[in-house]
Formats: sequence, structure tokens, C-alpha cells
Amino acid sequence: MINRDLTNIVINKLHKGKAIVLIGPRQVGKTTLINALLADKTYLFLDGDDHSVSELLSNANTEQLRSIVGNYKYIFIDEAQRIPNVGLKLKIIVDQIKDVQVIVSGSSAFDINNITQEPLTGRKFEYQLFPVSWNEFEQNVGYVKAHQQLELRMLYGMYPDVINNFGNEYEILKNLVSSYLYKDILALAGIRKSDILDKILQALALQIGSEVSYNEIAQLVGVDKNTVNTYIDLLEKSFVVFRLNSFSKNIRNEIKANKKIYFYDTGVRNMVIGNFNALALRQDKGALWENFMIAERMKHLSYAQSLAKPFFWRTTTQQEVDYIETNADAVSAFEFKWSSTKKAKLPKSFIEAYNPSFRVVNQENFRDFLK
Repeated sequence: MINRDLTNIVINKLHKGKAIVLIGPRQVGKTTLINALLADKTYLFLDGDDHSVSELLSNANTEQLRSIVGNYKYIFIDEAQRIPNVGLKLKIIVDQIKDVQVIVSGSSAFDINNITQEPLTGRKFEYQLFPVSWNEFEQNVGYVKAHQQLELRMLYGMYPDVINNFGNEYEILKNLVSSYLYKDILALAGIRKSDILDKILQALALQIGSEVSYNEIAQLVGVDKNTVNTYIDLLEKSFVVFRLNSFSKNIRNEIKANKKIYFYDTGVRNMVIGNFNALALRQDKGALWENFMIAERMKHLSYAQSLAKPFFWRTTTQQEVDYIETNADAVSAFEFKWSSTKKAKLPKSFIEAYNPSFRVVNQENFRDFLK
């Protein structure tokens, strides 16, 4: 089992009078993490995917909930978004059954937030669990082995099952993608046309590192711009992709509205386009490295509970910076180069406007970027 950074964070929030909500895509280890931190405790496990459990909880009043909870001090509700009115039931437990710690997991931000947000306002600690982070991976296998597997991790990604089943990565990713990318998302939104989703995903996968034009994707796929936006929104809320907004503050010709879109896991991205060629044979290794690093940085910022905000920067004259973080008044700029021999410098206009710190992130120094 790979130790997860989020475990101690969650442990420190136990019995603080609030529910703990853990969200993230299927197969990243949410259930494993919660079972591990409750391993030495007696707890009630309720599976939201079990229809009888879902029906029992959704219809329970306060006294019935007390009976269900009984003498347990911990309750773990898995896939809570499957249970109608679960937010109201959780509110009752938090407010009325004071000595019980409720822990909830869900694989859809779209569902879990809609269901729990209003009833649990001020009554929950919410955390997102990602595929295994580089720091977690390195701590598990050691510095040398992690370094040896850097290219493999860029190609096949960081899902626990992928990491733990060396030699079977392709088969596991294929099943993972067909399961949660398609079945879950299509069911989530009541969408039947998986071919549209497939085309949009492929378009996004081929554009990592570049600004995404919803109009261009709409023309390519043969749907309208609003449909593209709806699908991308679902992909983001299902933890498949995330958007990076453009940074704009001082310079007249800065691009203000465009976005870049990255995949949370590069193995998923490579499965979408069906390309697991070695880096030496790839035309997209620079974009792949950029996606891998930014996704890893998102994990780090989340687990560190950082207030830093991520952006990219570009002007209408094609001056650009791969990645920017703002924290209070400080601006940090980063360029990603797979080769440690490649140099980069910031545009003069960006330096004059923002006085940023600057670092080139390559395969030799990337660990500093992820700490």
C-alpha cells in the first residue's frame, strides 16, 4: 500500500464536530485511505452503491438515523452521492449525534457538491484525493527507483493500480478509461452520445500545453460551443481534466479570457490518444512534461493547503510563460523543459510589469518544484 499525504491531514480533523468529505475520481485510493485510517477502530461502513443502503438512509428520520448509528463512533459512507438527500441526513448526524465522526467519499464533484453543499455549509472538511503524487511515489519506492521510472510515470501515469501492476499498465488504463471516463460521465449527465465525448477528449489530449478554443473544438466535433463547454465542465467535475486560466493585470495586449486544459493523469491522456511510445520517439514530449509537472504541482498545492493561484501567461504577440503562481503580491514564473540543457528566459515586458521570480523546471531539478 502506498502511504498518502492526505492521511495525516484527515486524522488531524477527526472529532472536530464536522463531517469529513473526501472526493476524487474512482480508483485513486479513497476507500483504501479511509479504511487504513480506521483500521484500529470499530466503524460502520455504508456503501452508497448498495441500493438497500441507499434506500434505508434516504428515507430515515432522526430517530431512525440514531438506530442505524447505534453505538458506533465512526461512520464511513462510500459513494455518498448515490444516496438521495444524503446532505440532509449528514446534517442531522453532525448536529444531533455529536459523538459520531462521519467520513464520506464520493467520485463526482458534480454530484457530491450539489447534494452536500448547502446542508453541510460550515459542517464539513472537504479534501480532494488525486492519483498518487510524485512525493508519495518517491517515498514509497525510494529516490533511485523513482528516478529510474520517471519516463514510465509520464507515459502510464500515477494511478495506484497502474503503479502496482508493472507490465500490465496498458490493460489497467484501458479498463480505467472505459469505466470512469465514459460510463460514469455519461450516466452522470444523462448523455448518450459517447462519440462526442470521445472526440472532445481527443481534441483536448492533442492540445495540452496550448490554448484551447471552444469554437475550434466545436467545429471539429460538429456540435455547438455550448455543448463543448458542457462536456468540458463535466470532465473537470469528474476529475479528468482541469483548466488553467490566463494571467492578466497590467499589460494591454495580454490574453485575458483563454484557457489551457490539462489532464490530471498523463496515463489517461496517453490512453485517450492511444500513444505510449517512448519519449525519444514522441513529438509531444515537451507538452507531456508540462502536463505532468503542472498536474503534480496541483497535487502539491492542494495537499499543502496553499493559497497560491495557478495561471499561464500569453500576449497577442505570442510572448508566453508556461506557468505562473501568485501568492499575495508575489509572482513566480516557470518554464518547463524536458532537456536539462535547454535554456529559457522571460519576456522583458513580463519582467517589467510583475518583477517575478523565475525557474526553468527540467528532469534534473523538478523535485524542488514539487516541494
